[in-house]
Formats: sequence, structure tokens, C-alpha cells
Amino acid sequence: MILEGAIVMRSTGSWYLIRTKDGEEVEVRIKGKFRIQGIKTTNPVAVGDLVDFTLEMDNTGVITKIHPRKNYIIRKSVNLSKQAQIIACNIDRALLVVTISNPVTQTGFIDRFLITAEAYHIPVTIVFNKIDIYSEKDQLKLDELIIAYSKMGYHCMDVSAETGAGVAEIKKMLTDKTTMLSGHSGAGKSTLINKIDSNLELKTGDISESHFKGKHTTTFAEMFELEFGGFIIDTPGIKGLGIVDIEKEEMSHYFLEMRALLPECKFHNCQHLKEPSCAIKKAVEAGDVEKFRYKNYLSMYHGDDENYRTVDY
Repeated sequence: MILEGAIVMRSTGSWYLIRTKDGEEVEVRIKGKFRIQGIKTTNPVAVGDLVDFTLEMDNTGVITKIHPRKNYIIRKSVNLSKQAQIIACNIDRALLVVTISNPVTQTGFIDRFLITAEAYHIPVTIVFNKIDIYSEKDQLKLDELIIAYSKMGYHCMDVSAETGAGVAEIKKMLTDKTTMLSGHSGAGKSTLINKIDSNLELKTGDISESHFKGKHTTTFAEMFELEFGGFIIDTPGIKGLGIVDIEKEEMSHYFLEMRALLPECKFHNCQHLKEPSCAIKKAVEAGDVEKFRYKNYLSMYHGDDENYRTVDY
């Protein structure tokens, strides 16, 4: 008998934990045929997927169908193959957890995430965490980034997962929604989730003193039900986010502040590089488009997937 509409709660590679409509959890696997049905990702099934499955004699299951996804966040695989990895799917909102220091989140990473989310119609809130530890210099940079991204049209928040500042507002946003958290290792995603719902008790990690980078505490994506309604998806800390399936000729369409200016360019196919009468370049010179955003656009346009971390604010 085929059971329909279960949600994938956890992905560990070869096995998946799903939750049925009745709230029961079942360990399931996939059959090889899903790997040859045009799904060119390292993980044919992702957290957030709706699936149908059949039960086996040992009370495990086999996935028989993956329902169409309304959206997903995808990145290039971390291995040397040209495949991609779906981080999570069927998301109402993504929270990108960003830190000014301990560790530093570069704007190149922020913008790659924002452009990927925009391409797949996923609204993003940029959550600037660790406001309780920042120096005066860090605070100035934080203020500048919040002003800049808010002006572009992004929802920004400054919070402290340690003290709980700003958490109440996040909880309102998450209620009865499916929300994905992403960011670098050490940015405080797991600590923030524990503050949002203390019943979850996720493992947290420290910052590596030698490199001021986060230590991985989440090794696979997992969805949790929130006590006040809704679901939250915790994801492994990611160092890089290679752009997938976005043509470079269309890249500027996913920069919110650039998209509004595109009709003003002299050429309808302007790539905002060396073309005359380019509205984007004029806006950069006038200060209406941030210089760091334009630098990040150029980095993505030229496919600098391995070197984008050098693009700093």
C-alpha cells in the first residue's frame, strides 16, 4: 500500500526520516531509479520534500514518488563533480544568519545566498547575530550593512542568540511557517534555534580560536516542529555557495536594486560591464547602488566561485 504526502524531516545521505500525515516517523530509502530521472543533484530527496512511500516488513519504507517542489535552495556540490546539492525545499522563508566577527561573514557570501533565494522565489530575512559581543568598529559596520540592505529592499534584524534580544520578533515570523536557517559554521544557528524553542536542545559549538571560524555542529539538514506552530530547518554551516542554474546574462535581474534600473540601460541586453549608457554603472557612481554589491555582481558574472570569499565589504 502506498502512503502519500509524508514530509522529509532529515536527510543523512542514504536514509531519510519522514513524518506521515498522522505524525508518525519512519526511516525510508530510495530506489536507484530516482537517480536517472533527470535529477542532477547529489541528493535526489531533500529536507522539506513531500513524498509517497511503501512500508517494508521491518517497518522501514521505500520512497515511490517525490512531489513537485514549490521552491528550493541549491548550491554547487562541495566535491569536484559538476553536480549540485539541494539544501532544503518547500520553504516559506529563509533566515540567513550573519555575523560581523567571530566569524566574519563576507558580503560575497550574503549576496550569493540572496540571489539564489530570489531566483527561486524565497523571501529572505538577514539576521545579524551576536550583537552582544561587537566592538565599536563592528557595530559601525553592522549599522552600515543594515542600512544598505534595508535600502535595497531586504528585511534585516539584529539579534543576540545568547541574550535573546530580537528572538520574540523572530518567533512571530516563524509561527505556522516552514523556515530554513542558513549561514556559516559558528554564526550561531543552533544557539538561535534553541533560544526560539528551548525544547529542541540542539548541540552547539565553539569558535576555533586559531582561525576564528565556526566548528561544524550540524552535519546534515534536519527539520524540527516548533512548539508554537510551524517548522524550522537547521542546515550545516556552509563555507561557499556556488551559483547554480542562473544564466550570467540574467544575473542582474536577481539584484533587487539593479532590477528596477534595467529599463534605463541603453541596450536591452546590457550586462553592465563596459557598455555605454549603462544605468547600473551610473547608479554605482552616484552611490545609488553599493560598490560592494556591484563587485559581488561582477564576481558572480565571471563565475569566480572559488575566489568570491576575497570580495570584502
